[in-house]
Order: sequence, then structure tokens, then C-alpha cells
Amino acid sequence: MQKNKMITVVVIMLGLILLWYARSNAGMFERSLQEVSFGRCTDGDTAHFLIAGEDVTVRLLAIDTPETKHPTKGEEPYGKEASDYTCKMIKDAKDIRLEYDPNAKEDKYGRILAWVFVDGELLQEKLVELGYAKVAYLYDDYKYTEVLLQAQEEAKNSKIGIWQ
Repeated sequence: MQKNKMITVVVIMLGLILLWYARSNAGMFERSLQEVSFGRCTDGDTAHFLIAGEDVTVRLLAIDTPETKHPTKGEEPYGKEASDYTCKMIKDAKDIRLEYDPNAKEDKYGRILAWVFVDGELLQEKLVELGYAKVAYLYDDYKYTEVLLQAQEEAKNSKIGIWQ
């Protein structure tokens, strides 16, 4: 009889511990957005952000914008527009958040790969919609790939930006 009470108490304690753990770590299973501050502009698909006071280079995941300073071609069409747009969006933003994709950490140059949300909107999607970027560098399944591919198809069909 005493043994059954002890087992019941242990089971209840374990249940309470699991409940506490699940509640305290509930955010782990939701979209994890890290608030950052504007650092400085680089180009259409790369920017610097201040993360915990440290200047970090972030490459916008899953897109490619035309270059503004290509080593052999010079400035590519829409490179300046893409760069200017990205810079204006992040400079003027009231809220910048990064979302890290579990299937992408950093690129071969050591830049952090992330989804960039500016005032609640996915910056990559806006760049693709405007024809300033194409969907690229898909090495795995990424969270917003389908959203970007749909935006790219619409930009192509409308002959916007790089798709003219």
C-alpha cells in the first residue's frame, strides 16, 4: 500500500515537471524571430545587423539580386535598384527580425543565412515581387521557398524588373 502511494506521488511529480518544462519551452516550437538593429547596407541580398551589440553580416536566404560591383561585368541591370531598395527598407524599418531556417546556417563566406522580416514583411518576398531578385541557392527545403517561387512566377508573368 505504501509503495503504491509512493509510485503515485512520483508519477504526479514527473507529470508536473513535464508540464512546467513544456510551458517554459513552448516558444521553441513556434517561429523563432530574433529582433535586431540596422547596422549598415551592403547590397541587395546582404546587410549588416547588430545582434547583441555585435556587427553581423547576414545573407538573405534563398534569393540572389544583381550585383552592383561585379568583378568582370560591372554593374548588372537592377543591381542598384535592388541594393537601394534593401538599404531603404532596413534603414527606415521600425522593426527588423531575423528568422533562422533549420536547414541553413551560414554560407561559404561565413555570412549568417536568414529570413529577414522588415516591419512584419518578408524582405526576400518583396525583392522577388518587385523583380529585384530571383529565387536561388536552394540547397535544401527552406520554409518560405514556395512563397518566393510563387512571387517569382508572378513577376516573370508581369515582366517586372529583371524579368523584362
